[in-house]
Amino acid sequence: MPETGALAEPWEYSLHVPNDPRAVTVSRRTLRLILTLHGLIGLVDTAELLAAELVSNAVLHTKGPAALRVRWSPPHTLRIGAWDADPEPPHFPGELKEYSADDEGGRGLLLVRSCSDLWGWQPLTRFGNRGKYVWCELAAG
Repeated sequence: MPETGALAEPWEYSLHVPNDPRAVTVSRRTLRLILTLHGLIGLVDTAELLAAELVSNAVLHTKGPAALRVRWSPPHTLRIGAWDADPEPPHFPGELKEYSADDEGGRGLLLVRSCSDLWGWQPLTRFGNRGKYVWCELAAG
């Protein structure tokens, strides 16, 4: 991990992606690189899972473009979020027991809730387009 001073400064990255399922892989790999270069390798696996779920929802359940946003807020909070062009609130499922082993989807936000320290969503306007921003936070320890 870098010196404490290296993590004392805030930073933010945004990756604009097309409505394409391949954007999930691009987002995961970009996030891994960002976190590794900033010395946050301990967060990479969980952060990749969360980003994949958020971006996947953005590109699979909407018709427009999307964006991944990663923000470090000192002293130890990583926020990962995905913007999409659909202003409707995300559908949050109930408990995991409502799903069978044969279900192919629907657990994304449940994973986000389970693996993050905090999560939420908000309506958002971007470049004149309405949409929403779904985010989660991880504490670096």
